[in-house]
Amino acid sequence: MSTITQASAEGLSYLARESGAGTPIVLLHGIGSNAQSFVPFMQALEGYPVFAWDAPGYGTSQPLAAEWPDASDYAAALNRLLLRLGVSRCSLLGHSLGALIAARFALVAPKRVATLFLVSPALGHAVEKGAALPPAVARRIEDLDRLGAEQFAAARAPSLLGDPAGQPDVLQAVASAMAAVRRPGYDQAARMLASGRLLEDAAKIDVPTAVLVGSKDTITPPANVRRAFEALRVSARHAFAEFPGAGHALCQEQPGEVARAIGAILDDKATTHA
Repeated sequence: MSTITQASAEGLSYLARESGAGTPIVLLHGIGSNAQSFVPFMQALEGYPVFAWDAPGYGTSQPLAAEWPDASDYAAALNRLLLRLGVSRCSLLGHSLGALIAARFALVAPKRVATLFLVSPALGHAVEKGAALPPAVARRIEDLDRLGAEQFAAARAPSLLGDPAGQPDVLQAVASAMAAVRRPGYDQAARMLASGRLLEDAAKIDVPTAVLVGSKDTITPPANVRRAFEALRVSARHAFAEFPGAGHALCQEQPGEVARAIGAILDDKATTHA
């Protein structure tokens, strides 16, 4: 098994598995997660260099300067990191909140993205900056304040899995990552989620895009996720896949299955564009 290392650059911590040929794959986690959540998935992605960042304000990454950042602020931070790593072009995967960042990056820097993967994508709530937070978003911050990170994670983590009782190790990993969230990074991410506009961005993207979701996802249900796929330009729609039995933490619940699907999509895209 190839080695995964931890490092930092441009004020951002990240994990890297640099063995493998081909175009690197870059992974962006969700609002209650971090780079460590991708470790089993990184191990399953054979044949490619893989990088997973800790978003600004997560892990040991520095938070953003803006109190209410938007997806472009996170995309700019990602751009700085990739330039420092020498990654001029990549396959970009965003999970949940990370999909908002990945989509925005693909929109503003399409030549830098070979293939875009939106996994269990959050659509965002499309509110204006400075407006009242949508109840579902405000409740996240209120619950974190009221319960503390560990109890917040214990209460919320089971809802991210299709079968939490059947995968206790995955449940523990999901809860552990969620318990590691910190302020102000989580608050900034929640505000970005509130103002996120994935459907609007998707309609402008012209990069081959695959959209993946678990059949038991109650956080970003398959019907909502399909809206993101259908919002894409026809020229950008490459694949839609639903994974039976999986919930929202798709890459943790079924890392091998998702890695194989991504490998097949990348192989198919290479053949199609040969």
